Amino acid sequence: MRLKAALMLLVAISLRTFSFSQTTRPEVTEESIKADMLLHVCKNGDRLEAVKGLFKKMGAVDADLKVDKFDSVENLVIVKKGKTEEMIVVGAHYDKVSNGCGAIDNWTGIVILANLFQSILNVPTDKTIVFVAFGKEELGLIGATAMAKSIPKEKRWQYCSMINFDSFGFTYPQVLSNSSSSKMTAFAKELALEVKMSFREASVSGADADSSAFLSKEIPAITFHGLSSNWSQYLHSTRDKLENVNHKSVLVGYNFAELYLTRLDLKPCNAFRK
Repeated sequence: MRLKAALMLLVAISLRTFSFSQTTRPEVTEESIKADMLLHVCKNGDRLEAVKGLFKKMGAVDADLKVDKFDSVENLVIVKKGKTEEMIVVGAHYDKVSNGCGAIDNWTGIVILANLFQSILNVPTDKTIVFVAFGKEELGLIGATAMAKSIPKEKRWQYCSMINFDSFGFTYPQVLSNSSSSKMTAFAKELALEVKMSFREASVSGADADSSAFLSKEIPAITFHGLSSNWSQYLHSTRDKLENVNHKSVLVGYNFAELYLTRLDLKPCNAFRK
């Protein structure tokens, strides 16, 4: 199925089944995604401030934006309170490697993350949604590992699941299976079938993602990406730049992510635990 057809189906199904509330949601379009992508910066030292700026554009205020510092890493955390203390962590890393501008890896994930925040900012959720822009993923999942380690063992039950977005811009949302729990992957497949979207999962040798830090603490987690088979020609290279991003892929990724998060919010907190 073509990206445009998949996008239309995802929009229709999400509007039909959206369960957070009947509040009119901000419209996310290919043009708005393009505008959000233009806010990326190529210098690592400036990216955290750029992420803050994007979240402010989406309706966050300074009081919402908390920077958690762990030794040498900074994570930006925005908490959207729900009806319960049960939590879903939704994340994407903001850092990049030295080559390229990090538009694909991973400003695309940051754009999806920020738009998800905007979509539920003013609507009630059962669970508290914790949005996190992780630092230093490229240096070994440092930001995500620091956060996961900071969760006391006796409070892990509150963390129902973690959703991670890493590198879109080529094709449909897909699952990085070596960094995702089998039950959350199966749930993604179920929703993809519902919206008649192509579904793929694959283990990528040598690749890892921030979701692995939460899996290591027995918190169910999943990583979505939107890469094609020629991803290695773009990631971690000078070709990782804005002009090589297919904005429809990012938009489809956002729409599927919104549907996934909506349905996840309605699930019992232990639905995806072993």
